[in-house]
Amino acid sequence: MKTWLKRSTLTIQWSFAKGSIAQFFMSWTFPEEFDIIVIGGGHAGCEACYAPARMGLKTLLLTMNLSSIAQMSCNPSVGGIGKGHMVREIDALGGLMGKAIDATGIQYRMLNTKKGPAVQAPRAQADKEAYKQWMKKVLEETPNLSLKQGTVEDIIIEEGVVRGVVIKEGITYRAKAVIITSGTFMRGLIHIGDVNMSGGRAGDPPAVGLSKSLETAGIKLGRLKTGTPVRVAKRSIDLSLTEEQPGDENVFFSFDPMTSPRLPQTSCYITYTTPETHRIIRENIHRSPMYSGKIVGVGPRYCPSIEDKVVRFADKERHQIFLEPEGLTTDEIYVNGVSSSLPNDVQYAFIRSIPALRNAEIMRPGYAIEYDYVLSGQINSSLASTQVKGLFFAGQINGTTGYEEAASQGLMGGINAACYVRNQEPLTLRRDESYIGVMIDDLITKGVDEPYRMFTSRAEHRLLLRHDNADLRLRRKGYEYGLINQEQYERLLIKEKALHEEPKRLAKIHKNFEGKVASLAQLLARPEICYETLRTHFPEELKDYGLDTNWQIEIFIKYEGYIQRQMGEVARLSNIECIKIPEKLDFHSVTGLRTEAKLRLTKMRPNTLGQASRIQGIAPSDISVLMIALEKRVRTEEPETCSSESCQP
Repeated sequence: MKTWLKRSTLTIQWSFAKGSIAQFFMSWTFPEEFDIIVIGGGHAGCEACYAPARMGLKTLLLTMNLSSIAQMSCNPSVGGIGKGHMVREIDALGGLMGKAIDATGIQYRMLNTKKGPAVQAPRAQADKEAYKQWMKKVLEETPNLSLKQGTVEDIIIEEGVVRGVVIKEGITYRAKAVIITSGTFMRGLIHIGDVNMSGGRAGDPPAVGLSKSLETAGIKLGRLKTGTPVRVAKRSIDLSLTEEQPGDENVFFSFDPMTSPRLPQTSCYITYTTPETHRIIRENIHRSPMYSGKIVGVGPRYCPSIEDKVVRFADKERHQIFLEPEGLTTDEIYVNGVSSSLPNDVQYAFIRSIPALRNAEIMRPGYAIEYDYVLSGQINSSLASTQVKGLFFAGQINGTTGYEEAASQGLMGGINAACYVRNQEPLTLRRDESYIGVMIDDLITKGVDEPYRMFTSRAEHRLLLRHDNADLRLRRKGYEYGLINQEQYERLLIKEKALHEEPKRLAKIHKNFEGKVASLAQLLARPEICYETLRTHFPEELKDYGLDTNWQIEIFIKYEGYIQRQMGEVARLSNIECIKIPEKLDFHSVTGLRTEAKLRLTKMRPNTLGQASRIQGIAPSDISVLMIALEKRVRTEEPETCSSESCQP
């Protein structure tokens, strides 16, 4: 229960808990009202505040520490399989992460180059201090965006609608919408062996009041866990006992030209654990808070701790470790592959059991961290709360893990919060047009019981969702929502024209190649011939559109049959994907639905029939019953179908 009394710019708040006054404080109301407030300055928060500000809305970013904006708390890297695809999608829509890593990366690689184009993806090591500085500078210079330091203690909710926030420092900020991107800070608890301490990450305090405020609003919270490994001094590593891993050239995340030269490039290094490493861990496993029962949160399945690896894969003699630099101006090395919450003495012993690290100087210990997140079934496809109007969630608070997943949600949350304020239709992305769409659909239909990480295997149509064509899939949407400027859009049109016309032109040109006459398109379709190779033989016939466009022409010609097949599958499924389910439909009133289906549909609240079909426990017969019920509704009411152009096959 909350009572608000306004006198001039002073606000007096009483918070009641179980019938007694839990907190009383006086706060000053900031004289200006914002359209949107973003809570948290991590990777989700940066995208969430940048998007609405670019769209012309008055936006405020509130973060506990302005010096920690875009902090890379774990691995100082961006991209990877699935993740790299999402970063390119962020850039295609007009977000920041792709440009940030292009400007501050110190090693770039293209992964899976020996496999098909659908699963190839860019990855880069970042200079984490340079990354933070770049992001903060861009946000500070963005019109319509204010950055302020403060710890949010309470969300102001009046009659089920969000109205602003109150910070611990004694200020009330009013707004039409609020986006929470709290990362691991909500009631964060750090574990190192028997030691545990409150914190959002090492060195930073947790956010406690925010969890209580959400629970008061009726939002159900759960606990998840993640972790990080030790950092060691590079000078203490014997690099002669490692495998050097140099970077690749011509790897980019942004579709736009770089405005500054790249930072000096460096190498990463590979080493391995030993049987002695595993013996030390096994003998001390009872001292791990994960195995002693002190940690209740569920950790990420696909980024396990070294304790988990040793226990779950007991037959493996060694596990791979990547030694990754944290920047050009620091000696710290991130020891990727040995995330741990074991006591400090055990971490010291098992790290030094690795030959290359036998004299390692540990600069920061590894630790595990538990934090609150919003349980599944409480957001819709725009990332808006289903309980409080104007409240949005993005990032780890929705149960995901990883910078890229967080940034993607931040961007979508920012766009859709702006749409909410403007009373416009939200932007929703389908599974067949983006990995971002796959992730959000998974969060809504499948739910989360462990930290969610993106992989290419999660997408049914991944040949259509390559990293190289993210601009063709999404840049037009970014332009429509005001995040892509005219110059960027015109470059897209030029590229689209080339991709439309060039394969047809190459199919008409026949040449004698190695004693046989074939069209240039037929030659390019051969697996052993690439666009650049063919250009060396026929430089006058094959135009140079740039590496990116040349590559896409080649892929289209080589995989045309497969691409057309997947597009046909999408077209066949598009019918149920575009049938919207009314927001207030009472599933319990639908005759013929099984009891389990009614309960699951009521909990997850899918937006479309397609989403409903992917919810665990929903049978094809349930979808048929629901479709009939919706058809009957259409006959008596105004049809409610998807009007977005994105629903057209």
